[in-house]
Amino acid sequence: MLVLDEKPHISQRRLLLPPFHGERMQGYGRTMSEIAAQEIESWPTGTPYKLRPRMQAITLEIILRTVFGVSEGERLAELRDALRGFLDLTTNPRVLLPVLLVGPKRAVRLPFFRRRIERVDRLIYAEVAERRHAGDLEQRDDILSLLMAARHEDGSPMSDEEMRDELLTLLVAGHETTATSLAWAVERLVRYPQKLQRLGAEVEAGSEDYLTATIQETLRLRPVISIVARHLTESVEIAGYELPAGVTVTPCVYLVHRNPEIYPEPDRFLPERFLDNPPGTYTWIPFGGGVRRCLGASFAQFEMAVVLRELVKRWEIRPASPKPERVFRRAITETPRHDAEVVLG
Repeated sequence: MLVLDEKPHISQRRLLLPPFHGERMQGYGRTMSEIAAQEIESWPTGTPYKLRPRMQAITLEIILRTVFGVSEGERLAELRDALRGFLDLTTNPRVLLPVLLVGPKRAVRLPFFRRRIERVDRLIYAEVAERRHAGDLEQRDDILSLLMAARHEDGSPMSDEEMRDELLTLLVAGHETTATSLAWAVERLVRYPQKLQRLGAEVEAGSEDYLTATIQETLRLRPVISIVARHLTESVEIAGYELPAGVTVTPCVYLVHRNPEIYPEPDRFLPERFLDNPPGTYTWIPFGGGVRRCLGASFAQFEMAVVLRELVKRWEIRPASPKPERVFRRAITETPRHDAEVVLG
């Protein structure tokens, strides 16, 4: 995260909000469409395959292009390989076990942790150094290049360490979560063929309404983060209970989204519920709420829309098994236990 020593602090949200909105987002959309189309065209037909790894390939490539600004050559291949290895540290519970046992500070000194982290650091710092001397920063729209132009309140640029932290934060926050949500969206759609058919027809007609509602309903039913934790800095009363400063509260996103008073038939997959009733600020919270809402929420939903649009335009999709996917809870995330196997035709 962006923290300065002995200098004024610059707001991360103020710095990074512009790349995730407006015309720049539309520019990213063209890149996302190209990446999604190329990957989807390579998928096998007529045979079952696991969907989530395919979605991970798309979301990682999008991050490499839009966040890191690397698009070709050996540098892209090496950075892609290194980041995949790094992501194993942040998403694989077996790999994360040493962190839970010995703590993060000691874990990073373990050989297999250190090797992966040092490789990622070396490649990122090389990209930062190369970009600092690039003569086309004003023409580039990737987030690394935009960070180069950012200035603290005292006029000083961001340090290499700050840029490295921001890039890894965006990588970890935007890769696994979006890929998992895309896998769940397709899994839900193939279990409801009429809704998949409607989505395909409306996408073909150029409408975005049902596509948006499908994404919102997927994130309601299958929020990637089921709970969040907040440390109270002052006392507060909630539902008649006085909670003192210093305690940690854990709002449950999953339970809010399954409240039948807010969402009738809460276990059903009904994108239609959002067509005439947009999500509530404090009742639809897959990205959190208030000032702590996820910075990349708009980017993630935009990316999901692009990928799903490219998929339903190209293929008929059916589930590989008539049995629905089982929810596999892993720490505070939930993912398709069998990676949502599907068949394209």
